[in-house]
Amino acid sequence: MKTIDVTALGELLIDFAQKDTNTFEANPGGAPCNVLAMLNKAGKKTAFIGKVGNDLFGNELKNVIEEIGINTQGLIVSDTYRTTLAFVKFDETGDRDFAFYRNPGADMMLEEKEIDPKVIENSKIFHFGTLSMTHEGVRQATKKAIEIAKQNKAVISFDPNLRPPLWNDLKEAKEQMKIGCSLCDFLKIEDEELKFMTEKETIEEGVRYLKEHYDIKMILVTSGPKGARAYCNGHTVYKDAFLNRNTCDTTGAGDTFCGVCLSYLCDHDFEQFDEKLLEDMLIHANAAASIVTTRIGALRSMPSMEEIDRYIKSYQMP
Repeated sequence: MKTIDVTALGELLIDFAQKDTNTFEANPGGAPCNVLAMLNKAGKKTAFIGKVGNDLFGNELKNVIEEIGINTQGLIVSDTYRTTLAFVKFDETGDRDFAFYRNPGADMMLEEKEIDPKVIENSKIFHFGTLSMTHEGVRQATKKAIEIAKQNKAVISFDPNLRPPLWNDLKEAKEQMKIGCSLCDFLKIEDEELKFMTEKETIEEGVRYLKEHYDIKMILVTSGPKGARAYCNGHTVYKDAFLNRNTCDTTGAGDTFCGVCLSYLCDHDFEQFDEKLLEDMLIHANAAASIVTTRIGALRSMPSMEEIDRYIKSYQMP
C-alpha cells in the first residue's frame, strides 16, 4: 500500500519579493514545494526530492518544509553548491518579473545517484516541472525518478512552469516541455505556455494539439484572472476566476491551483471525473489560488480546505 499521496521533484528556493522600491522580503518558495504545501493543507501526505545548499537559506528551507509536514527524506543538503535565490518584482496587477541567482544553484545540481527510490516507490502521484530539466545532470535525475514512478504505477503529474530566463535556448525549453507532456497523465499548463509549446493561437487549438500528440488523461489550462478549463473523459469544463481587489502577489497561484486539483486526484480515479466533479474541482482550485494572491509568498500562505469553502460561500465579485 502506498504511504505517500504525492511526491514532487524540483526546485526549493528563496523568493525575495519586492515590498517597496528598496526593500525585498525573503520567502520560502519553489513551485513543487508550493504544490505540496497546498496538498498538506488538504490533508494529504507528501514528500519532496531536491537539493539545497548547506547555508543559511538551505537550512531554513529544510526547516520550513518539515514544519509544514513535507517529508524531506529525498532532500539533499549540499556542502558544494549554494541555495538558489529568486528576486521578484511586481506590477500594479500583482504580476511578476523574475531575476534568478542560479549559476549554478543547488537545485540544478541534483544527480541521478542521489534519487531515493523508496520515496517514489511509496507514492501514488509523482509531480515535476521543467526547472529540473534545464541542465543535463538534473534532467537525467528527473528522468530516473519518472522511470521509477512509472515502474511503480504512480500517476505522473507535470506542470511546465516555464521561466524563460533560466533557459539558454527556448527551443530546448519547448523540447523539454514536449517530453514532459509525453510522460505525464495529468497536465497543468498556463495558456501562454500552451501557446508557446504548441504554436497554436487559441486554447482550443492548443488542447486539440495535445490530444492528437499525447496520451494525457487530464489537461488543465489556467488563464489567470480569466479562469481555468479542464479536459477529461471527453468533458470540457470552464470556471471563472475569483477576482479579488486585494491581490498583491500572484506567485504560487498556479501551484496552489495545481495542489487542489491533485488533492482531488488523490481521492478519485481519472475515470470518476464527470462534469460535476470537474466543476467542483475547478471552483475550489480557483478559490484557493485567489486567496493566495492576497498574501506575499506562497509556501507558508496556503489556505485550508475549510477556508476555501468559506471563501466560496462568501465571495462577491469586486
